[in-house]
Amino acid sequence: MSHVTRNILHTLPNYRPYIDGLRAFAVLSVVGFHAFPRWIGGGFIGVDIFFVISGFLISTILFEGLENHSFSLSDFYVRRIRRIFPALLLVLVSCFAFGWFTLMPDEYLLLGKHLAGGAGFVSNFIFWNEAGYFDKVAETKPLLHLWSLGIEEQFYIVWPLLLWATYKYRFNLLTITVVIAIASFVLNMHEVKTDAIAAFYSPLTRFWELLCGSILAWLTLHPTTTFSALGIKLNSYLNRLIYRDASKDRGHTLSNVQSILGFLLICYGLYRITRDSHFPGSWALIPVAGAVLILSAGSNAWLNRTVLSSKLLVWLGLISYPLYLWHWALLSFARILEGDVPSRNMRLMLVAASVVLAWLTYQLIEKPFRFGKHGKAKTITLLMLMIIVGYVGYNTFQSGGLAFRTEMTRQAYKLSSAINTKPNEECLNFHEGVEFFENHKCEVSATSPEKRKVILYGDSHAWGLSPPLMEYFTSQGDQFKEYLTAYCVPYDLDNKNERCRKINHYIFDKIAKQKPDLLIIFAYYSFRASEFEYQGKESYDQHIKNIAQNFLRGGVKKVLIVGPMPVWNADLPKILQREFLMKRLPFPERTTIGLKQESLDFDSKMKNYTYPNGVEYVSLNEFLCDEKGCLVSTGPNVSDHLMVWDYGHLTVHGANFIFNNLLKAHLL
Repeated sequence: MSHVTRNILHTLPNYRPYIDGLRAFAVLSVVGFHAFPRWIGGGFIGVDIFFVISGFLISTILFEGLENHSFSLSDFYVRRIRRIFPALLLVLVSCFAFGWFTLMPDEYLLLGKHLAGGAGFVSNFIFWNEAGYFDKVAETKPLLHLWSLGIEEQFYIVWPLLLWATYKYRFNLLTITVVIAIASFVLNMHEVKTDAIAAFYSPLTRFWELLCGSILAWLTLHPTTTFSALGIKLNSYLNRLIYRDASKDRGHTLSNVQSILGFLLICYGLYRITRDSHFPGSWALIPVAGAVLILSAGSNAWLNRTVLSSKLLVWLGLISYPLYLWHWALLSFARILEGDVPSRNMRLMLVAASVVLAWLTYQLIEKPFRFGKHGKAKTITLLMLMIIVGYVGYNTFQSGGLAFRTEMTRQAYKLSSAINTKPNEECLNFHEGVEFFENHKCEVSATSPEKRKVILYGDSHAWGLSPPLMEYFTSQGDQFKEYLTAYCVPYDLDNKNERCRKINHYIFDKIAKQKPDLLIIFAYYSFRASEFEYQGKESYDQHIKNIAQNFLRGGVKKVLIVGPMPVWNADLPKILQREFLMKRLPFPERTTIGLKQESLDFDSKMKNYTYPNGVEYVSLNEFLCDEKGCLVSTGPNVSDHLMVWDYGHLTVHGANFIFNNLLKAHLL
C-alpha cells in the first residue's frame, strides 16, 4: 500500500495536499470494506489507488534525481527504511505480544510465519500459497493486509535499479516504463483467468498499476508541445460545451472534468466491483484510471482544491499508513476472539481505536524516526530490529507456535491435535480436473460379479466418511468407487465454475454408465445451497431430491442421501478452547455454542420430503443433536475423540462413530 510514500510530498518544492486527500479516500475505502463489507463491497480497490499514488510519487523522485545527476541508491533505501520500518515494527511487535496471551498454538504458529513474511516484505508470496484474499479463513490472519506492502517494497527494490541501469545506458525511460506496464497488464489479464489467486498476489501482475503512476510522473515532468496544444483545444471545447459564455477564459475546465470523472470512476468501482469479480483483471482499470485522472488534474481542479485538500482529509491522509496497519490487525484479532464476525458496535469502536492509534503512531513513532538528527544510527537500529522480529517470527513458526507459553496453550495444543485425525487426502480431488478420477487408485474391485457396485459422490465432507465405507465394502467383497472433489457445488451440471461443471458432467456420465446398486451422496449442503441458489436456480434441497430421483430413473437401484453434518461458525477445537478452556470450564458432551442454524434448517427441509421407493434419507443432525446441542466428541476424552477437526469435516473418530452407530444399518 503506497501510504508509505505519502510524506514524500512534503519534501518536494510544490506540496500537493489533494494527494493526501486522495490517499485518505483510499484508506477509508479499505477500512470500510474490512469493517463493513456489505456497505462498501468494493472498498478493497483503495489499495489499487495507493499503488498508483506510490508509483507517481516514487517515480517523480527517481526521474528527477537521475536527470539532475543527484540520485543515490543508498540514500533512497535509507529514506525508505526510516519511513516504512517504524510503524510496521510497532504493529508487528504489538501483534506478537497480544497473540502471546490470546492465540492457541496453531494460530500463533501461523502468526509467527506471517510475522517473518511481513518483516521480510514477502507477505504476498506467503498468502499466495495459503489461500485467497476473500476466503473466510483470511479473516483470522491479523497480518493479511501486509500483502500490499510486500508488493510495494518489491517495486521499490526493483524499479530504482532498473531505472538507474536504463538511464546509464541511455535508453528512453518512458519507453521502458510503458513496455513493462503493458507486459504486466497482459500477464494480469492472463492470470486472472487461469489462476486468480496468483493474479491477486503476484507483483508481476500488479506492477502495471504502480507503473501507470510512473508514466504520469514522466509526462508531468516532461510536458510536450503536442500534449499542451491538445490540452488547450480540449479545454476550449469543454468551455463551449458546458458554458453559455464560451469566450470567457476558463483555463481549468479540463482539469475539473478530469478530477470529477476520476472521482466518479472510483465511486463506480466501489459500487460495482465485489469480491466475486474477477479481480484485478480488467476491473482494476477502473480505480487505476480514476486515480490517474485525479492526479493529472492538478492542484487547480475544484475537487482537488476544495474537497480533497480539506483539512480533515489531508489529516487522514497523513496518518493513512499507520491506520492501514492498525485497522485490520484489530478487526482480525476481534474476529478470532469472538469466534465470529464482531458486532457492528464493536467494529465501529475498533475503527475509532485504529484512528487514535494511527495518530499516536504518526506523532510519537513515525515523525521522530523520519526526521531529526542521528539518521544513520536510526537506520541501523531499525534494520537490526526488523531482522530480529523476522527471526523471532520464523522461530515461532518452526517451534510449533510455542505451546509452552501458558497452561491454556499447553492444553490447547493437545486439543488441536484433532486435526491430525483427518483422513488421507490422496483420494480427494482438490484442484485437478477429470483426469484425477481416471488416474487415482482409491477404488475397491468386487470379488465376484454377484457383488454390489457402490459409488460415493460428494465434496470434501463426503471424504470424511470415505475410510469406514471403503473398509466396510472391502470386507463385503463389493466394488466401491468414490468421486469426491473439493471447492465445488456437487450435483450441479450448470456450475458457473468451468472445472466444477466439467467434473460434475464427468461423474454424472460415469454413474449413468455404471448404474451402481447403491449411490451414496453427501456434501456440505447448506453452504452449497447459497452458491447454487445465487445462480437463480431451484432451491438446493429440492434439487438434491430431484437428482436422487433422476439417478433412480437412470438405472441406479438405490440412492442413499446422507443429510448434512452439524456445522459450527468456527473450528470446533477453537470454540472449545475459547468458550471452555479459557474460562476454566469442563468440556461438555454437547453444546449449542457456535452452532450454525443453517445445517439444521436444511436438514428439516430434507426430512419433510416424501421420497419414492429406492431413495432413502438419513439425518445426521437427528442422530447427533438434541435440545442440549450437538455432540462434540465420540468418547469421554474430548481432546482425543473430537467429532470434527474444523467447522464440520469429520475426524476419523467421528466418521467411525457415525458409520457404526447409524449408517451401517442403511447399507444392507
